[in-house]
Amino acid sequence: MELTTMKTLDAKTTVSRSRGLKLAALMLGSSLLLAGCASTPPSEQYAVTQSAVNSAISAGGTEFAPVEMKSAQDKLKQAEFAMHDEDYEKARRLAEQAEWDARLAERKAEAAKAERALQDARQGVQELREEGMRNAQ
Repeated sequence: MELTTMKTLDAKTTVSRSRGLKLAALMLGSSLLLAGCASTPPSEQYAVTQSAVNSAISAGGTEFAPVEMKSAQDKLKQAEFAMHDEDYEKARRLAEQAEWDARLAERKAEAAKAERALQDARQGVQELREEGMRNAQ
């Protein structure tokens, strides 16, 4: 009985140590990967963000979503300063936030334009109805 218990404990200890080593290796690898990402400039993200800001401006974001556009442009400028200071993690985070602000501004502008077109269409229908009623009399 004692031998069986000892074998079971040895097997459990070996499995536990193996899992611990695997977990430690995974954590070390993840840390190195994150450290590697933090040391490279986020130039691709910056380019994507710049494109999103330009697209939002073209869509009328400055007119229909001025708060979101200002936020996107300010964060993009802060990201540029962070890249200049080589604070790449901050630059990446700000560029991502600026991208989402710009995309929101673009969607708001598109929605406002669609709403305006719908109102124009309704007004046109109403005018046609009134004209049709005048002609019917």
